[in-house]
Amino acid sequence: MRFHFSLLLLVMAGLAVAFVPLPVPAITPQERTFEIDAHQFAYSPSELKVNTGDTITIQLVSADVVHGLYVYGYDISVEADPGQSATLTFVADKPGSFRFRCNITCGAMHPFMIGKLNVGSNSWLYRSIGLAALAVFGVTVSKKPKA
Repeated sequence: MRFHFSLLLLVMAGLAVAFVPLPVPAITPQERTFEIDAHQFAYSPSELKVNTGDTITIQLVSADVVHGLYVYGYDISVEADPGQSATLTFVADKPGSFRFRCNITCGAMHPFMIGKLNVGSNSWLYRSIGLAALAVFGVTVSKKPKA
């Protein structure tokens, strides 16, 4: 009976770690500007990290041929001609990780021209660490001493 009660407590603790909202400090939305250089077949920088609610301005600069930038999840895009720049402004109001890619065919390696927009903090990392610690604790407690 004691084993079933301990197992129930571990399961309940695991559910709490996985689903209870984490205390996140309030962050005032900011205006963030990024210059992304597009050249065959990469973006530089290829990863952007912003907070939820930030107003993002991306200045896309094309170095060689016509390049585009399409942000999945936000359904917005911009394109820049060679040697020119183009600007895209939006509010990052959806937390998560979103791919962006070149939406103008720019050569043979075009499908590999991708990047990532991270909006908000990575709470799943902290939840995973908590669940792993809970699992280790559960295995340690549940081992019966040898007679």
